[in-house]
Amino acid sequence: MTELGSRLKEARQAKGLSLDDLQEITKIQKRYLKGIEEGNYDMMPGKFYVRAFIKQYAEAVGLETEQIFEEYKREVPDVYNEDLPEQISRVQSRKTVAPSTSKMLDIFPKILVAVFIIAAIALVYYLVTNFAGSGSKDKLGNSKDTPIETQPVKEKNKPVAQDKEDKTKDNTTQNDNNQDDANKKDEEDKKAETPAQEVKVLSASGRNSTYQLVNSEKFEVKLVSTGRTWVNMKNGQGHSFFQGTLEEGKSQVVDFSNETEAYLVIGNATQTEIYINDQKLEFAVPPSESTSQNITIQFEKTKTE
Repeated sequence: MTELGSRLKEARQAKGLSLDDLQEITKIQKRYLKGIEEGNYDMMPGKFYVRAFIKQYAEAVGLETEQIFEEYKREVPDVYNEDLPEQISRVQSRKTVAPSTSKMLDIFPKILVAVFIIAAIALVYYLVTNFAGSGSKDKLGNSKDTPIETQPVKEKNKPVAQDKEDKTKDNTTQNDNNQDDANKKDEEDKKAETPAQEVKVLSASGRNSTYQLVNSEKFEVKLVSTGRTWVNMKNGQGHSFFQGTLEEGKSQVVDFSNETEAYLVIGNATQTEIYINDQKLEFAVPPSESTSQNITIQFEKTKTE
Protein backbone atom coordinates (compact mmCIF):
# COMPACT_ATOMS: atom_id res chain seq x y z
CA MET A 1 0.00 0.00 0.00
CA THR A 2 1.35 3.46 -0.96
CA GLU A 3 1.38 6.57 1.25
CA LEU A 4 -1.33 8.10 -0.93
CA GLY A 5 -3.48 4.97 -0.62
CA SER A 6 -3.07 5.00 3.18
CA ARG A 7 -4.04 8.68 3.33
CA LEU A 8 -7.20 8.12 1.28
CA LYS A 9 -8.18 5.00 3.21
CA GLU A 10 -7.75 6.77 6.58
CA ALA A 11 -9.92 9.65 5.39
CA ARG A 12 -12.61 7.20 4.20
CA GLN A 13 -12.62 5.30 7.48
CA ALA A 14 -12.70 8.58 9.43
CA LYS A 15 -15.97 9.40 7.66
CA GLY A 16 -17.33 5.94 8.44
CA LEU A 17 -17.62 4.92 4.77
CA SER A 18 -17.10 1.44 3.35
CA LEU A 19 -15.90 0.73 -0.18
CA ASP A 20 -19.49 -0.10 -1.11
CA ASP A 21 -20.64 3.29 0.22
CA LEU A 22 -17.88 5.04 -1.72
CA GLN A 23 -18.81 3.14 -4.88
CA GLU A 24 -22.40 4.40 -4.54
CA ILE A 25 -21.21 8.02 -4.05
CA THR A 26 -18.58 8.18 -6.81
CA LYS A 27 -20.07 5.64 -9.26
CA ILE A 28 -16.57 4.11 -9.53
CA GLN A 29 -16.36 0.33 -9.42
CA LYS A 30 -15.28 -1.10 -6.07
CA ARG A 31 -12.31 -2.93 -7.57
CA TYR A 32 -10.87 0.34 -8.88
CA LEU A 33 -11.35 2.02 -5.48
CA LYS A 34 -9.54 -0.86 -3.82
CA GLY A 35 -6.78 -0.62 -6.44
CA ILE A 36 -6.27 3.06 -5.61
CA GLU A 37 -5.88 2.29 -1.89
CA GLU A 38 -3.39 -0.53 -2.67
CA GLY A 39 -1.47 1.56 -5.24
CA ASN A 40 -2.26 -0.98 -7.98
CA TYR A 41 -2.64 1.44 -10.91
CA ASP A 42 -1.90 -1.18 -13.61
CA MET A 43 -5.46 -2.50 -13.34
CA MET A 44 -6.88 0.92 -14.34
CA PRO A 45 -8.06 1.64 -17.92
CA GLY A 46 -5.32 4.29 -18.32
CA LYS A 47 -3.26 6.98 -16.58
CA PHE A 48 -5.92 9.57 -17.25
CA TYR A 49 -8.52 7.52 -15.37
CA VAL A 50 -6.11 7.01 -12.45
CA ARG A 51 -5.94 10.78 -11.82
CA ALA A 52 -9.68 11.16 -12.39
CA PHE A 53 -10.56 8.36 -9.93
CA ILE A 54 -8.13 9.71 -7.29
CA LYS A 55 -9.71 13.17 -7.66
CA GLN A 56 -13.24 11.79 -7.17
CA TYR A 57 -12.11 9.63 -4.23
CA ALA A 58 -10.44 12.62 -2.47
CA GLU A 59 -13.44 14.91 -2.99
CA ALA A 60 -15.83 12.28 -1.66
CA VAL A 61 -13.88 11.92 1.61
CA GLY A 62 -13.38 15.69 2.07
CA LEU A 63 -9.74 16.15 1.01
CA GLU A 64 -8.33 19.01 -1.10
CA THR A 65 -7.43 17.52 -4.49
CA GLU A 66 -4.83 20.19 -5.30
CA GLN A 67 -3.06 19.48 -2.03
CA ILE A 68 -3.21 15.69 -2.61
CA PHE A 69 -1.73 15.94 -6.13
CA GLU A 70 0.99 18.31 -4.87
CA GLU A 71 2.06 16.22 -1.88
CA TYR A 72 1.95 12.84 -3.70
CA LYS A 73 2.93 13.93 -7.20
CA ARG A 74 5.63 11.25 -7.30
CA GLU A 75 3.03 8.50 -6.86
CA VAL A 76 0.36 9.84 -9.23
CA PRO A 77 1.02 9.05 -12.94
CA ASP A 78 1.57 12.06 -15.22
CA VAL A 79 -0.49 12.66 -18.37
CA TYR A 80 -0.10 15.22 -21.13
CA ASN A 81 -3.34 17.00 -20.28
CA GLU A 82 -3.96 17.11 -16.51
CA ASP A 83 -7.18 19.17 -16.77
CA LEU A 84 -10.02 16.84 -15.78
CA PRO A 85 -13.27 17.21 -17.74
CA GLU A 86 -16.15 18.65 -15.75
CA GLN A 87 -18.47 15.73 -16.38
CA ILE A 88 -16.11 13.18 -14.77
CA SER A 89 -16.33 14.63 -11.26
CA ARG A 90 -19.60 13.75 -9.54
CA VAL A 91 -18.62 15.81 -6.52
CA GLN A 92 -18.83 19.44 -7.62
CA SER A 93 -16.63 22.04 -5.96
CA ARG A 94 -17.97 25.37 -4.88
CA LYS A 95 -17.38 28.12 -7.45
CA THR A 96 -17.22 31.80 -6.64
CA VAL A 97 -18.82 34.16 -9.13
CA ALA A 98 -17.96 37.85 -8.79
CA PRO A 99 -21.33 39.64 -8.59
CA SER A 100 -20.22 42.81 -10.41
CA THR A 101 -23.80 44.05 -10.81
CA SER A 102 -24.51 43.69 -7.10
CA LYS A 103 -21.31 45.54 -6.18
CA MET A 104 -22.23 48.48 -8.43
CA LEU A 105 -25.61 48.75 -6.70
CA ASP A 106 -23.86 48.71 -3.30
CA ILE A 107 -21.37 51.43 -4.29
CA PHE A 108 -23.91 53.79 -5.94
CA PRO A 109 -25.59 54.98 -2.66
CA LYS A 110 -22.14 55.67 -1.19
CA ILE A 111 -21.26 57.86 -4.17
CA LEU A 112 -24.49 59.86 -3.71
CA VAL A 113 -23.73 60.39 -0.01
CA ALA A 114 -20.19 61.56 -0.81
CA VAL A 115 -21.47 64.06 -3.43
CA PHE A 116 -24.03 65.41 -0.94
CA ILE A 117 -21.38 65.89 1.77
CA ILE A 118 -19.03 67.72 -0.62
CA ALA A 119 -21.85 70.03 -1.77
CA ALA A 120 -22.77 70.81 1.85
CA ILE A 121 -19.16 71.65 2.74
CA ALA A 122 -18.88 73.95 -0.31
CA LEU A 123 -22.11 75.76 0.66
CA VAL A 124 -20.95 76.33 4.25
CA TYR A 125 -17.58 77.62 3.05
CA TYR A 126 -19.29 80.04 0.64
CA LEU A 127 -21.60 81.44 3.36
CA VAL A 128 -18.79 81.84 5.88
CA THR A 129 -16.47 83.52 3.37
CA ASN A 130 -18.98 86.04 2.02
CA PHE A 131 -21.21 86.90 5.01
CA ALA A 132 -19.04 86.41 8.07
CA GLY A 133 -16.11 88.24 6.45
CA SER A 134 -18.21 91.25 5.33
CA GLY A 135 -19.82 91.56 8.77
CA SER A 136 -16.41 91.77 10.42
CA LYS A 137 -15.30 94.49 7.98
CA ASP A 138 -18.44 96.59 8.68
CA LYS A 139 -17.87 96.43 12.41
CA LEU A 140 -14.29 97.56 12.00
CA GLY A 141 -15.25 100.38 9.60
CA ASN A 142 -18.01 101.81 11.86
CA SER A 143 -15.94 101.85 15.00
CA LYS A 144 -15.84 105.34 16.50
CA ASP A 145 -13.08 104.61 18.99
CA THR A 146 -9.78 106.21 18.06
CA PRO A 147 -6.95 103.77 18.56
CA ILE A 148 -4.18 104.93 20.87
CA GLU A 149 -0.76 104.53 19.37
CA THR A 150 2.02 103.61 21.75
CA GLN A 151 5.64 104.26 21.02
CA PRO A 152 8.03 101.68 22.44
CA VAL A 153 11.00 103.01 24.41
CA LYS A 154 14.09 102.78 22.25
CA GLU A 155 17.30 101.55 23.70
CA LYS A 156 19.95 104.20 24.15
CA ASN A 157 22.54 104.56 21.38
CA LYS A 158 20.55 102.16 19.06
CA PRO A 159 20.01 103.33 15.46
CA VAL A 160 16.41 103.72 14.20
CA ALA A 161 17.04 101.44 11.16
CA GLN A 162 18.36 98.68 13.42
CA ASP A 163 15.29 99.01 15.62
CA LYS A 164 12.94 98.54 12.63
CA GLU A 165 14.93 95.54 11.42
CA ASP A 166 14.66 93.88 14.85
CA LYS A 167 10.88 94.39 14.86
CA THR A 168 10.58 92.82 11.40
CA LYS A 169 12.59 89.77 12.51
CA ASP A 170 10.47 89.41 15.64
CA ASN A 171 7.24 89.51 13.61
CA THR A 172 8.60 86.98 11.08
CA THR A 173 9.69 84.59 13.85
CA GLN A 174 6.32 84.88 15.58
CA ASN A 175 4.44 84.15 12.33
CA ASP A 176 6.65 81.11 11.64
CA ASN A 177 6.01 79.79 15.16
CA ASN A 178 2.25 80.26 14.75
CA GLN A 179 2.33 78.43 11.39
CA ASP A 180 4.31 75.54 12.88
CA ASP A 181 1.83 75.26 15.77
CA ALA A 182 -1.08 75.23 13.31
CA ASN A 183 0.56 72.51 11.16
CA LYS A 184 1.26 70.36 14.24
CA LYS A 185 -2.34 70.73 15.39
CA ASP A 186 -3.65 69.72 11.93
CA GLU A 187 -1.43 66.62 11.92
CA GLU A 188 -2.58 65.66 15.43
CA ASP A 189 -6.24 66.13 14.44
CA LYS A 190 -5.77 63.92 11.35
CA LYS A 191 -4.13 61.19 13.44
CA ALA A 192 -6.95 61.35 15.98
CA GLU A 193 -9.60 61.12 13.25
CA THR A 194 -7.96 58.13 11.49
CA PRO A 195 -9.43 54.89 12.96
CA ALA A 196 -7.24 51.86 13.53
CA GLN A 197 -7.30 48.83 11.19
CA GLU A 198 -9.87 46.18 12.14
CA VAL A 199 -10.46 42.59 10.96
CA LYS A 200 -14.07 41.44 11.54
CA VAL A 201 -15.46 37.89 11.44
CA LEU A 202 -18.47 37.76 9.10
CA SER A 203 -19.16 34.01 9.18
CA ALA A 204 -17.57 30.73 10.25
CA SER A 205 -18.77 27.18 9.54
CA GLY A 206 -16.61 24.06 9.60
CA ARG A 207 -13.48 24.64 7.51
CA ASN A 208 -14.87 27.82 5.86
CA SER A 209 -14.46 31.27 7.45
CA THR A 210 -15.10 34.78 6.07
CA TYR A 211 -13.52 37.98 7.42
CA GLN A 212 -13.66 41.68 6.50
CA LEU A 213 -10.72 44.15 6.59
CA VAL A 214 -11.74 47.79 7.28
CA ASN A 215 -10.00 51.12 8.03
CA SER A 216 -6.95 50.36 5.89
CA GLU A 217 -5.50 51.57 2.58
CA LYS A 218 -3.17 48.54 2.33
CA PHE A 219 -4.05 44.82 2.12
CA GLU A 220 -0.97 42.64 2.50
CA VAL A 221 -1.26 38.96 3.47
CA LYS A 222 1.66 37.00 4.93
CA LEU A 223 1.65 33.24 5.62
CA VAL A 224 4.27 31.82 8.01
CA SER A 225 4.85 28.06 8.41
CA THR A 226 5.72 26.76 11.87
CA GLY A 227 5.98 23.19 10.62
CA ARG A 228 5.12 22.08 7.07
CA THR A 229 2.02 23.17 5.20
CA TRP A 230 0.61 23.42 1.68
CA VAL A 231 -1.05 26.76 0.78
CA ASN A 232 -2.80 28.47 -2.14
CA MET A 233 -3.22 32.29 -2.21
CA LYS A 234 -5.88 33.47 -4.72
CA ASN A 235 -7.97 36.57 -5.40
CA GLY A 236 -11.76 36.72 -5.69
CA GLN A 237 -11.64 35.83 -9.42
CA GLY A 238 -9.70 32.61 -8.76
CA HIS A 239 -6.29 33.86 -9.95
CA SER A 240 -3.54 32.19 -7.89
CA PHE A 241 -0.61 34.39 -6.83
CA PHE A 242 1.18 31.52 -5.06
CA GLN A 243 0.62 27.84 -4.35
CA GLY A 244 2.99 25.25 -2.97
CA THR A 245 4.47 23.75 0.18
CA LEU A 246 6.03 25.97 2.88
CA GLU A 247 8.67 24.27 5.00
CA GLU A 248 9.19 25.15 8.68
CA GLY A 249 10.26 28.78 9.20
CA LYS A 250 9.40 29.79 5.61
CA SER A 251 6.90 32.52 4.72
CA GLN A 252 5.10 33.94 1.68
CA VAL A 253 3.80 37.53 1.22
CA VAL A 254 1.21 38.67 -1.37
CA ASP A 255 -0.03 42.27 -1.81
CA PHE A 256 -3.84 42.24 -2.37
CA SER A 257 -4.19 46.08 -2.12
CA ASN A 258 -5.65 46.24 -5.65
CA GLU A 259 -8.06 43.35 -5.00
CA THR A 260 -11.46 43.29 -3.31
CA GLU A 261 -11.09 39.77 -1.91
CA ALA A 262 -8.43 37.24 -0.96
CA TYR A 263 -9.08 33.47 -0.81
CA LEU A 264 -6.61 31.33 1.16
CA VAL A 265 -6.49 27.52 1.13
CA ILE A 266 -4.48 26.33 4.15
CA GLY A 267 -3.56 22.63 4.08
CA ASN A 268 -2.27 22.39 7.68
CA ALA A 269 -3.91 25.17 9.69
CA THR A 270 -2.34 24.08 13.00
CA GLN A 271 1.13 24.90 11.66
CA THR A 272 0.26 28.07 9.71
CA GLU A 273 0.11 31.68 10.94
CA ILE A 274 -1.75 34.36 8.96
CA TYR A 275 -0.81 38.05 9.16
CA ILE A 276 -2.83 40.92 7.62
CA ASN A 277 -0.71 44.10 7.41
CA ASP A 278 1.49 42.60 10.20
CA GLN A 279 -1.60 41.97 12.39
CA LYS A 280 -1.94 38.26 13.30
CA LEU A 281 -5.30 36.75 12.31
CA GLU A 282 -6.98 34.58 14.94
CA PHE A 283 -8.88 31.63 13.44
CA ALA A 284 -12.64 31.97 13.96
CA VAL A 285 -12.82 28.18 14.24
CA PRO A 286 -9.74 26.79 16.08
CA PRO A 287 -8.21 24.11 13.80
CA SER A 288 -7.71 20.56 15.01
CA GLU A 289 -4.67 18.42 14.13
CA SER A 290 -3.89 18.23 10.35
CA THR A 291 -7.06 20.14 9.47
CA SER A 292 -7.26 22.32 6.36
CA GLN A 293 -9.20 25.60 6.27
CA ASN A 294 -10.57 27.89 3.57
CA ILE A 295 -10.20 31.58 4.52
CA THR A 296 -11.99 34.40 2.64
CA ILE A 297 -11.00 38.02 3.44
CA GLN A 298 -13.10 40.85 1.97
CA PHE A 299 -11.45 44.27 1.51
CA GLU A 300 -12.68 47.76 0.65
CA LYS A 301 -9.85 50.31 0.52
CA THR A 302 -10.28 53.31 2.83
CA LYS A 303 -10.62 56.54 0.82
CA THR A 304 -8.41 59.49 1.83
CA GLU A 305 -9.15 63.13 1.11
